[in-house]
Amino acid sequence: MNLSEKSKQHVDSCRFCWMCHHICPIGNATGQERNTARARALGISLVNRNAIELDEIMDNIYECCTCGACVNDCVTGWDPVMFTKETRLHAAMEGKLPSYIETLVDNCLDTGNAYGKTELDADLTAAIAAHAGTTDTLLYVGADARYCVPTQAIKAIKVLEKAGVSFTVLEQEPASGWQLDFLIGASNETKEQMRVAAKVLDGYNTVVVYDPADAKAIRQLYKEYGVEVGAKVVTFTAFVAELIRDGKLVVSNSGKTVVYQDPYQLSRDLEETEEPRGIIAACANLKEMLLNRRETVWAGNLLMATYMPEVMKMVAERRLFNVTSIGANAVVTACVSEYASLKQVDQNAVEILSIEDLVLG
Repeated sequence: MNLSEKSKQHVDSCRFCWMCHHICPIGNATGQERNTARARALGISLVNRNAIELDEIMDNIYECCTCGACVNDCVTGWDPVMFTKETRLHAAMEGKLPSYIETLVDNCLDTGNAYGKTELDADLTAAIAAHAGTTDTLLYVGADARYCVPTQAIKAIKVLEKAGVSFTVLEQEPASGWQLDFLIGASNETKEQMRVAAKVLDGYNTVVVYDPADAKAIRQLYKEYGVEVGAKVVTFTAFVAELIRDGKLVVSNSGKTVVYQDPYQLSRDLEETEEPRGIIAACANLKEMLLNRRETVWAGNLLMATYMPEVMKMVAERRLFNVTSIGANAVVTACVSEYASLKQVDQNAVEILSIEDLVLG
């Protein structure tokens, strides 16, 4: 298999130990050994040694959410996310992607989003139209909010309106490239999608990125892939936290006690942990999850739910169990995809809130 020398080194050096076994959100949810990072490393190692065919492990390669919990916990420094993403890229180049992944990739290339959607919700369209004028600040909403959870996109717009911010929202928003990167890694198609987006973002002084997945792509992956963005790029949570600190956004504390679900893109990749906590502290009483900040446990997403819906439900159910296990009954998210994942669980023990819900009261 045509992996980089660095990835081959990581695969060959992994001793398939149990160090990261306990931290995989999918492995913990399913209870299946195949879903752990060590098992995935073993499968890729067997392909590299021509013991099995790549086709035999491709479904398993797409059972990884690339959350990086295994990387964070591996004290020897091996990176299962790196060689998993390279395996996806190799499969794409060799025409060996599973059919359900090919469909998602084609959707990304044809419509700019993996869901293949082209029409926006009517209420969101109206909210966007109210901010169609050119300003110095762009609110970049992202595919998940625009096409799957439009009510949350509208709430994000209302938060900035409440603060009196002058901002633009694009009716035709370019894809950030994060979905293609998840599906086929650092391909030419992924990088071209990122370059197109970068040109649009450069038309603004400040870009406020609502979805942590997009924020990770624009602030971290673009640099890794040689894509330059001249605009100042900030996360939605960091932007809102600053508005509250500066007194431009006035909020009230409800007295509600909540726990915070750290999105791994913010806490592990962008090292942003305190900004959302600042927002929550202004609006409610914060109680920490047992695993928080860099140790956070992923709660599922919309993209993987397109081909692993039952597993995503189990992942969300397990995270909600983590909430109730510490006696909490309300959880706040800063990730629209995790919000949607948690919301899909049929339960009434935990109230699921977004940062926007707290701010808007």
